[in-house]
Amino acid sequence: MSCRRDRLRGELPGWLNAALIVGTVAVVAAMEMRRPLRKERDDKLRRNTRNATFAVVAAATVGLAEKPVVGPLALRVHSKRLGLLKLLGLPAWAEVALSVLLLDYTLFIWHVLTHKVPLLWRFHRPHHVDRDLDASTALRFHFGELLLSVPWRAAQIRLIGVSPFALALWQTLTLVEILFHHSNLRLPHRVERRLCRVIVTPRMHGIHHSVVKEETDSNWSTIFSWPDYLHGTIRLNVLQDSIDIGVAGYQDPEQLTLGRVLAMPFTPQEEAQAPKREPLPVPPTVLAV
Repeated sequence: MSCRRDRLRGELPGWLNAALIVGTVAVVAAMEMRRPLRKERDDKLRRNTRNATFAVVAAATVGLAEKPVVGPLALRVHSKRLGLLKLLGLPAWAEVALSVLLLDYTLFIWHVLTHKVPLLWRFHRPHHVDRDLDASTALRFHFGELLLSVPWRAAQIRLIGVSPFALALWQTLTLVEILFHHSNLRLPHRVERRLCRVIVTPRMHGIHHSVVKEETDSNWSTIFSWPDYLHGTIRLNVLQDSIDIGVAGYQDPEQLTLGRVLAMPFTPQEEAQAPKREPLPVPPTVLAV
């Protein structure tokens, strides 16, 4: 038992973590240029610079506010045998696998809350107002949203019983997956049709970023797609060429400068009637081209 606990006290090797993230960024960026899924509306260099600034601020926020909380907490939870999974006495591999699944599922719940709770939506909206969707959007989260998520992350770790290794693995898988499913990458339809039954894909998440409210209120999953299938919130029958990315009321590029988006949660919100669209006459679980 002590050997098993010792293995789960550590984190992923730094070189492996870096290789997975840098490799994903490089591959996705190259493939976006070769096989774009949607036409871009805004200047790519300006968008990437703006989103990179968001990423720097977000990384600083996580380093200063989240890591000092969740790292020591995961170690304490693991050492003291706290949380649901510790009560089950599972083999190490099963504990790690269930930790990743439950962390992903509770992140699904948090994502829904960021859309449904007005205060949380104020801070999540800056992620959605991007008028294009690509891998850089995956890094575009407001520092206020990250601060508000710290208590939720702590609750996830404590209640589930997440070890430091499982937490680090889930964080890396989450970052790799959001880079992938936010990407503007056109996969072969037959490949994505099968892939979206297991993980979130670019077409699937592109629908979530639509200005149409019924489409935004679908496809909440992060890594695995099963939570959306479980809750009946999966929606795949929307043509990508028909999607306008963004938020109704925030379609003017002058509204979306770096300074205005950073200040957005603290200013009066623009309310606009979201457009509607008749879905294709096929079940919502059928992936449209």
